Amino acid sequence: MTSLFNSSQEIVFVLHGLNVTQTNRHIYFVFILILYLFTIFMNLTLIFTVFLEEMLRDPMYLFLCNLCINGIIGASSFYPKILYDIFFDSHVVTYIGCLNQIFFIYLYIYCEFTNLTVMAYDRYVAICKPLHYHCIMTIRKVWTLIFLTWLFSLLEMTIGIVLTARLTLCSVDIDKFYCSALAVVKLACVDTSPNNHYRFIFTSYHLSQMILIFISYVNIIKASLRSQAGRRKFMQTCLPHVITLTNFGISLLFDVMYGSYGSNTSPLALRNIMSVEFLVVPPLINPIIYGMNLSQIRNRARKIFHRYINCSVSVKRTNKNSNK
Repeated sequence: MTSLFNSSQEIVFVLHGLNVTQTNRHIYFVFILILYLFTIFMNLTLIFTVFLEEMLRDPMYLFLCNLCINGIIGASSFYPKILYDIFFDSHVVTYIGCLNQIFFIYLYIYCEFTNLTVMAYDRYVAICKPLHYHCIMTIRKVWTLIFLTWLFSLLEMTIGIVLTARLTLCSVDIDKFYCSALAVVKLACVDTSPNNHYRFIFTSYHLSQMILIFISYVNIIKASLRSQAGRRKFMQTCLPHVITLTNFGISLLFDVMYGSYGSNTSPLALRNIMSVEFLVVPPLINPIIYGMNLSQIRNRARKIFHRYINCSVSVKRTNKNSNK
């Protein structure tokens, strides 16, 4: 099969996943916009709560901030494009725009896995070696782990983008309403063995991370069962992590399995839900889960909001008195 294109600059992909009628278009736009703004608000609230309160500068909260920052990246790699497509009734994306979306979506995926692995290690040290926790998890080590999380994720994604960009394409039809690396690779009319090898290697790498998390939690559960305090600590700090990891893993598994083995004859709504769940649900519920379960964050966030409201009231009273 020969290429349909002379150069990548000429390629404009057609996205077939979005099927919104003119009647419902504005309803969908408003709903998705509210969902996006609420996701950003919840993540920023948790981030600012941690950084504004010195009592929340522990390693666990810094890793949680990193998780929320990554959640904002994941949400922002998806929502603005679909909002634009719905509002302007657009179903296309340029080649460069598609690669950019792929870069940030997969950066979010890789960083999420690595950050959850680091958080599992942090909980392992906190519960299994509590007396040595602050000696092992120093602030310098925490920032080093956060830096390495982003560095490895960026390197992993850069390799993936280079391998995807080298492909010669024979079609422009993507059966999704956003760009994914697997969807673009399926359009290639050249040998995609390097892409398949890349996917196998890094899938194995992330599966090894899952194994490390599993081993960590086997030891954490054993240590937690020895005392009432250990069980309480597990419920407060480890349970949110388990829920976050399970939700992200299942959501991503749905997308991977459908992208590899799914049928185009299945209902469009089901296909869309399965393909975007990992981009919508984890960034939304992560700050909610941690905010509800960690009393320190919940109480500090409440104090910050009360302080802001009282400050706003004081400013209004001052302005009112000065006008008099």
